[in-house]
Amino acid sequence: MANPVAVLREEFDDWAVLYNPDTAAAVGLNPVGVAVWKQLDGRHDLPAIVAEVQARFAEVPGTAEGEIAAFIAKLAEQGFVGYEAA
Repeated sequence: MANPVAVLREEFDDWAVLYNPDTAAAVGLNPVGVAVWKQLDGRHDLPAIVAEVQARFAEVPGTAEGEIAAFIAKLAEQGFVGYEAA
């Protein structure tokens, strides 16, 4: 799930800056990253996020699931997302 204090500032050409005021960390997101970020609401699992990316973008590689999982893990390391405990 997305950290509720993180702020997404959408810029030109569907790029964005993601900012965490708790840690002062910021990261630039390309359009695919923005699409993934918007799905991190606790209702979408990894396969649903991958399906959304495949539906929205052309030429999504077969490695997309692993790349998206790695991207989410990197966001978690930086405090932008967390995992909901079962």
